[in-house]
Amino acid sequence: MRTQVGIVGAGPAGLLLAHLLRLQGIESVVLENRSRDYIENRIRAGVLEQGTVDVLNEAGVGERLRREGLVHHGLEISFNQRRHRINLHELTGGRTITVYGQQEVVKDLLRARVEAAAPLYFEVENTSIHALDTATPKIRFSHNATAHEIKCDFIAGCDGFHGICRPAIPAGVLQIFERVYPFGWLGVLAQSKPPSAELIYCHHERGFALFSMRTPEITRLYIQCEPDEDLANWPDERIWEELELRLGASDLTLHEGAIFQKGVTPMRSFVTEPMQYGRLFLAGDAAHIVPPTGAKGMNLAVADVRILARALAAYYQTGGTELLNAYSQTCLRRIWRAEHFSWWMTSLLHRFPDTTLFQQRLQLAELDYVTHSRAAATALAENYVGLPFTE
Repeated sequence: MRTQVGIVGAGPAGLLLAHLLRLQGIESVVLENRSRDYIENRIRAGVLEQGTVDVLNEAGVGERLRREGLVHHGLEISFNQRRHRINLHELTGGRTITVYGQQEVVKDLLRARVEAAAPLYFEVENTSIHALDTATPKIRFSHNATAHEIKCDFIAGCDGFHGICRPAIPAGVLQIFERVYPFGWLGVLAQSKPPSAELIYCHHERGFALFSMRTPEITRLYIQCEPDEDLANWPDERIWEELELRLGASDLTLHEGAIFQKGVTPMRSFVTEPMQYGRLFLAGDAAHIVPPTGAKGMNLAVADVRILARALAAYYQTGGTELLNAYSQTCLRRIWRAEHFSWWMTSLLHRFPDTTLFQQRLQLAELDYVTHSRAAATALAENYVGLPFTE
């Protein structure tokens, strides 16, 4: 086969990149090692920045998002048994966040890809990439027991943290920055009404908790736990008891409903520099991971492919490589800002195993400052709704 851009990975990054390229008349082939059913039902992030919503709407795939997404004008931070509201809308000049599951974004993008009859292969095997430092890089894979090779102008590695693209870059090219946190999140989905109309971030002596939602009837809940936590230790009764304790609110009702999904999310900060080698460009989780506290993972992936799509469009329109050459530098400015914000939110709200009483008091002092200083609250709000695109 021959195409202009070969895309490895059919998550939000790969599918959105393919869609943005198609709008520019640029051909692509998308490869995914999982089934369509798997990626459409894989529960991941659910908070979309204002800029992400704008990109999806401008790309023509936001119709269901506008209809079903839950727009939030603020969030709450709870500590010392009291809740404090951060008015995102007011502090950022009218910007908001939208709760809309990553799997729903994937469904919308898949539908657009299928309706366009554009090349998309699920359940591929033995994928490998070659000749990255030449003008014609190649992707080899098997599909339905048949071997294939795609000759490309460029390859986009959108295949996640455990994918094959980043390891294909020769040793010594990449510099890795990483921090692994000594805790994880036990996340559950429950058939219950959320206790609040807005997200509640809880700092508690027993550990962090987050009260969120996916729909008005489905609650998304998180509890700080050990990174290798055994789910067998968390029957439904214990989960609801712990959430009640960490919420610590007498004026809110925690509606206990059927829990239909449980999982433990490890916490990691990770950045690859650069995000490109030859004709290979990394995007999304293949290049960076953030702890979920700042709600930045999928939003960074959208920002990456927005920049990459524009750079590729400029190349095919003019032959210029300036934007492509600057891809890593352009993306990394936003990535490191998001890494810092996610680290700061994580450090502010979680109980670390080695935290001293002195450090606990510092956390509480900063929480008090953030919730009572307009300047500090504005900094949180600006980062949470997402910094405007400037590139």
